[in-house]
Amino acid sequence: MRILLTNDDGIDARGLAVLQTIARELTDYTHIYTVAPMSEQSGVGHCISYTQPVRFEKRGARDWAVDGSPADCVIAAVHALMADKPPDLILSGVNRGNNSAENALYSGTLGAAMEGALQGHLAIALSQYFGPRNGSLDDPFEASAAHLAGVIEDIRARHTGAVGGYLPFYNVNVPPVPADEVTGTVWVRQGRRPDVNFSATQAESPSRRQFMWIGGGNQHVDVDAETDAAANLGGAISVTPMRADLTAHDLLPGDGE
Repeated sequence: MRILLTNDDGIDARGLAVLQTIARELTDYTHIYTVAPMSEQSGVGHCISYTQPVRFEKRGARDWAVDGSPADCVIAAVHALMADKPPDLILSGVNRGNNSAENALYSGTLGAAMEGALQGHLAIALSQYFGPRNGSLDDPFEASAAHLAGVIEDIRARHTGAVGGYLPFYNVNVPPVPADEVTGTVWVRQGRRPDVNFSATQAESPSRRQFMWIGGGNQHVDVDAETDAAANLGGAISVTPMRADLTAHDLLPGDGE
């Protein structure tokens, strides 16, 4: 099985090294390819570099750094760097921080998985929630390293075909706890943290230039039960199947309307 690895934290990120170790539990190391951004691309979503060329450089026998977004990396791998040996599985992560609830809409980690599905491949986004119970560990990714290979195998066994032309992709979030405190894995819907949004704070430099800092909200607020963020805050790994179909099906008229 050939596995493509990517992320949005950059090719030198600690979480990508964790993912490379996880991938070696799933296949021979000679079948693992890494195509990841040269620099951090957090928050770019499903952005692609449509109006400019994308520079890339070889970093190892099967490793490349791409001066672009995570979705660019998937496109570069599928259509150029791995064109003669397309991946059987695309793994994006392990992200530094959660991509549950509304975070999924901004995530470059999810953007890579979405592009992988659009290109016709099984694609999984993997993220590690941080909090006071795991953030100060020597290895804050230890729960991901201990549990994600099994979660990936379970997703592979359950993976289904396209609906309406769209393959599913999968959003996996590991809870903010040590590895031995993970309570299990649950398949749940995407949630929404109440009253949590990105915001902007103005600032002025000593030279009186004006700036804004974009900041996120509280990641540990109470959320609806049976959702991804609620599962994570309860100690469970969440798996949320997704598709790129953005239609609000509940607003479409039904038969006879």
